[in-house]
Amino acid sequence: MFSFFKRKKPAEDALDEVIAAPEAPPDEARLAQALASMQAAADAPPPGEAIAEPGVAAEAPAEPVQPPDAWSDRPDAAAPADLAAAEAGSWLSRLRRGLSRTGQSIGGLFVGVKVDESLFDELETALIMADAGVEATQTLITALRARVRKDRLEDPAAVKAALRDILAEHLRVLEKPFVVGEAAPMVVMIAGVNGAGKTTSIGKLAHALQARKASVLLAAGDTFRAAAREQLVAWGARNNVTVIAQEGGDPAAVAFDAVNAGRARRADVVLIDTAGRLPTQLHLMEELKKIKRVIGKADDAAPHEVLLVVDGNTGQNAISQIRAFDAALQLTGLVVTKLDGTAKGGTLAAVAAGSQGVRPIPVYWIGVGEGMHDLQPFVATEFADALLGGRA
Repeated sequence: MFSFFKRKKPAEDALDEVIAAPEAPPDEARLAQALASMQAAADAPPPGEAIAEPGVAAEAPAEPVQPPDAWSDRPDAAAPADLAAAEAGSWLSRLRRGLSRTGQSIGGLFVGVKVDESLFDELETALIMADAGVEATQTLITALRARVRKDRLEDPAAVKAALRDILAEHLRVLEKPFVVGEAAPMVVMIAGVNGAGKTTSIGKLAHALQARKASVLLAAGDTFRAAAREQLVAWGARNNVTVIAQEGGDPAAVAFDAVNAGRARRADVVLIDTAGRLPTQLHLMEELKKIKRVIGKADDAAPHEVLLVVDGNTGQNAISQIRAFDAALQLTGLVVTKLDGTAKGGTLAAVAAGSQGVRPIPVYWIGVGEGMHDLQPFVATEFADALLGGRA
């Protein structure tokens, strides 16, 4: 599924060295030895292609495989010393591009206008169209009116900056760091509807946790969808982490084995994938509850985190998903994906406002692309800035 950099094998280097020497004819013994080494290398399986046998963990490759997008194919490639600053700038740019449709519809209202009642009316409409919800929209507009009156703001750019601050403060309730190390291992159960990007997000999350120097173990608990196991194993190979998997097994049993394996291997984090399902599929939702109960039998305190992966394009449908999964699993956090290109970025404002009976569940991670680095922690000020189209 994934292509890696093709490097010349050491045996090929040896053969080139023998053949390319112009000052003397190739030594037959050295030539035979080089050919034998090439044959042995050709017969050996390539690194990074470990596939789990039924009931057996897919062991990580002996040599770490560097994913192609780690350095060279990133437009913001930088030396390791400059990585933090380069990634921060690149991420903000990608986030703004991802939310550009929402940013244009809201931020564009502040261009060449007077600060009057018509501006507030248009802002209210734009926020509702961005799926911020009625409750959040009213809260934001009321606070903005008060700020404009108090500070006597007449410049549209100043009003936009005020709205940015108000929106960031409104979203602050969703901002919470994802803490690793309070349990050993930390067991994370991950749920979501089909197509939300759940398995892909698990692969990206594994990469992000490894960047924090945390050891990760994956569990292929999605035994319902065809090829889901193979997809997670591929992500495991790409990240050089072990995957616990069974072909066609009971997902609860896979989760139970993964917790025990994580303890035995002294992993810092165990990420457990589950089958995607709609909240209206009651029998499958009951299976999710069973998986959570079985995880608790393997570790009384587990799962320590229960995350729901939500497609950012679904708008207000995300609210009903969050409400249903929270009722079944008592969610501890959200992962919001596919924010790039959506005009529904205001959904998080609705979550923060507790719209339609939804708790303001923390948003640990947001994603705006398919790259390994395109899953980043949610920061309220960054999100508010991107949602309004950047700074004036």
